[in-house]
Amino acid sequence: MDAIVSYPLINSNATEAPSFYCKASNGTVVSQQSFGESPAENPADHEDKIMQAAFKAGNVGFTVSDSSPGHPKISGTNLSVSFNFQSVDSIEKTFAALSEDAEVTMPLQDAFRGAKFGMLTDDFGFDKMLNHDLKKVDKL
Repeated sequence: MDAIVSYPLINSNATEAPSFYCKASNGTVVSQQSFGESPAENPADHEDKIMQAAFKAGNVGFTVSDSSPGHPKISGTNLSVSFNFQSVDSIEKTFAALSEDAEVTMPLQDAFRGAKFGMLTDDFGFDKMLNHDLKKVDKL
């Protein structure tokens, strides 16, 4: 495992969070994608919502998202932990182990944004996201 990243889920105003935290801590938004940029079908009123926005200030960072359509979060239960991996082998082994007695909410798969990604709620009730950014091969 390379890093553990906090991942707050917000019901409707995640677009405001990155700029708020940038202003408060002189940070930067590293990446940002809306649900509408995803190839998955989403309700029309969710297209402009934030699917993923990564924030960084010095050595501190986190990723924020609006909650998925149809899965609102209650304040206090809206923090997931994202495990980031350096290899496909390590994410596959860890996902398989964590999946035992867990509710898999998204099977480990190649995500459109260039990552291997999966989500689950473990037997202890903790939401986890597992991520491995796939390396891009330069074309000749």
